[in-house]
Amino acid sequence: MGHRGEGQRVPVCSCYSKLFLTSVGSSSSSLWDLMGNAMIMTQYVRLTPDMQSKQGAVWNRVPCYLRDWEMQVHFKIHGQGKKNLNGDGFAIWYTKDRMHAGPVFGSKDNFLGLGVFVDTYPNEDKQQEAQKRRYSPGNQRVFPYISAMVSNGSLAYDHDRDGRPTELGGCTAMVRNLNHDTFLVIRYVKRRLTVLIDIDGKHEWRDCIDVPGVHLPRGYYFGASSVTGDLSDNHDIISLKLYQLTVVRTPEEEKRDKEVFLPTVDNMKLPGVEAPLEPMSGLALFLIIFFSLVAIVFAVVIGIIIYNKWQEQSRKHFY
Repeated sequence: MGHRGEGQRVPVCSCYSKLFLTSVGSSSSSLWDLMGNAMIMTQYVRLTPDMQSKQGAVWNRVPCYLRDWEMQVHFKIHGQGKKNLNGDGFAIWYTKDRMHAGPVFGSKDNFLGLGVFVDTYPNEDKQQEAQKRRYSPGNQRVFPYISAMVSNGSLAYDHDRDGRPTELGGCTAMVRNLNHDTFLVIRYVKRRLTVLIDIDGKHEWRDCIDVPGVHLPRGYYFGASSVTGDLSDNHDIISLKLYQLTVVRTPEEEKRDKEVFLPTVDNMKLPGVEAPLEPMSGLALFLIIFFSLVAIVFAVVIGIIIYNKWQEQSRKHFY
């Protein structure tokens, strides 16, 4: 498979690069935990079967402390439902918390970290007329759709709008019921997040998401989760492989690349994170104080004049 990238790719110990078959289970030596309806099959982990109201997940037990990394996901989505009569998709996670079920593709909302969503059902777009009124043709999305989101813990995923308000970027990806392998790659290098897909059976990566200025803390966990509702699909994870990327940084880049403690994205306001106000200059502060004092003195003088006139009129009236 052809691969484009920055720096050299180094597999990170067998605990990440093995197929699930050899590293999933309940024993103390297992490196992945299953949750919900997820099942170990012969060649893959099935997050959810093609049945209604199921949810499942698989999470790594070992936090990732790499600065630059790449996660390759080999997956398959298939089922009996026709187009737009299937759902709901799955998510790949890099988050502080693990093993918490919830409404966002089977995992918790208001998470801390990164979520990459392979969404197969258009919740918002099911009302075509409303969608056409809200968005121009160039902004309308075609499903299945892959998107990414970074949350600082106070940012919620809008399920009814398919995550559009918090989407960092995305692309259409026809990934259901294919007879060839389907892959996606999540790459995090020099605070830049990119997602590429190989879904056409051509062994070529295609750009999907490219966002600079993404700040993700180290020590978070990788996982995958899925959920079905009234509609369903088989959501299978064949492998998750993590690679360390060796990247050369200039001294200036090293100086700027400080440790991150809260997930953020440059130039994107997240609820709960207020932009710091710029401090006033000395001249501006002086002018504000000066004109405030002038206004106070002026008000006092006017008050004294009005009071004296009132007293003078009162004395004339008395005599």
